[in-house]
Amino acid sequence: MKRLIMGWMLGLMALMMVGVRAGDLVDFTHVAQASEAAVVNITATSKTMVQAGDPQAIFRQFFGGGMMPQAPVPQISTSLGSGFIISADGYILTNNHVVHGASKVVVKLSDRREYQAKVIGSDQRADIALLKIDAKSLPVVRIGNPDQLEVGQWVLAIGSPFGFDYTVTHGIISATSRALPNEAYVPFIQTDVPINPGNSGGPLINMQGQVVGINSQIYSRSGGFMGLSFAIPIDVAMDVVKQLKKDGKVRRGYLGVEIQDVTRDLAAVYGLAKPAGALVAHVIPDSPAAHAGLKEGDVIVALNGHGIDRSSELPQWVGRLPVNSTQTLTVQRAGKAISVPVKIGLLPAVGDDVGSGGDNDTKQGQHLGLQLRDLSPEEKQAVGVSGVVVTQVVDGPAADAGVHVGDVIVRIDHRDITDVQSYTQVVQSLPRNKPVELVVNRQGNNMILAITLAP
Repeated sequence: MKRLIMGWMLGLMALMMVGVRAGDLVDFTHVAQASEAAVVNITATSKTMVQAGDPQAIFRQFFGGGMMPQAPVPQISTSLGSGFIISADGYILTNNHVVHGASKVVVKLSDRREYQAKVIGSDQRADIALLKIDAKSLPVVRIGNPDQLEVGQWVLAIGSPFGFDYTVTHGIISATSRALPNEAYVPFIQTDVPINPGNSGGPLINMQGQVVGINSQIYSRSGGFMGLSFAIPIDVAMDVVKQLKKDGKVRRGYLGVEIQDVTRDLAAVYGLAKPAGALVAHVIPDSPAAHAGLKEGDVIVALNGHGIDRSSELPQWVGRLPVNSTQTLTVQRAGKAISVPVKIGLLPAVGDDVGSGGDNDTKQGQHLGLQLRDLSPEEKQAVGVSGVVVTQVVDGPAADAGVHVGDVIVRIDHRDITDVQSYTQVVQSLPRNKPVELVVNRQGNNMILAITLAP
């Protein structure tokens, strides 16, 4: 009897606990209802020219007559994404990759009205695009403050995953100020909100119904959601919007250093109390950092008095500083902390070859889409070749040819490359619309590629 009573009491307690938990469950309905009217579905149409197939080609190949060249034919492709309205007169935010290269962008509102949108401007580095439709009195989102986000807070996303319009998913903030490879200028918000293709460009919303980010990308080995989603903070996006409306382009601050994290052993080497700061691995010649007197081996521990914990924080902060403004770096050098004033430069546009300060006078068609630096003497000895190191590859002839980050370019068009200056001179003289030889050293082995500059 005693056991029966104890069992009954335990069961009652369990039911009570379940009831409490059920009553405490978060209700997202008010957030979704208040926000979804300002969310839009985006269809981007692109037109490319492809070589026409020829069903008779195989017969001519084997039975004579040669291969007759076929005229290119247009191929239409469409992509789906999301966005949200930021002003009642029709301005809409989305990701750059949703509309990049599109010949036609159609926006569908929650009431099923459709408009053809104009791309006012875009920023590839932040993956932001600003659209405009010819409409008035539209519902708009409320803008929040990403600086107030804390790990563990509830957030939700509204978008069109796989074309299913106005799908709402939820999760929590997993991390803030997350740096991603090749995305040095965006302090991403990491969440576990289910995000899939079609969600790109949609809003990340807090429990107050405010947009705190733009859902941009996921980490996945399968192509689908795996619990790692990343959003662009809305304050970063709105700064881009302000510049696009004013100038049609985005200007970012530029320092001109290659940096790395400080490990525990390196902290001991440089006399630091803890492994923090940005260790300068290379100073780009003729850059703001070079003019300020920064040196390899310096550890930048603060910017304008704000301490730097991880090296990834430095480019995120510098990128938002006014160009030509003078800022103060606190640098640990030879065991002593010194103040270094530096005049912030202009970050070269995506696709500009960076090295020796960048060559902004080079004609647009001559850019290969690379960022580069000289080999250090130690690297030359280790690799056994002279050349320039590829530090970033963006869309362009080099990417099409198969150049990778970390490749050492040693020869172009049968001419040796010894440094960034010689590289620039060779690239400026390359012929257009004609393949030329490009020799790279990849992990100790030379590889010959063919690269073609557009006419």
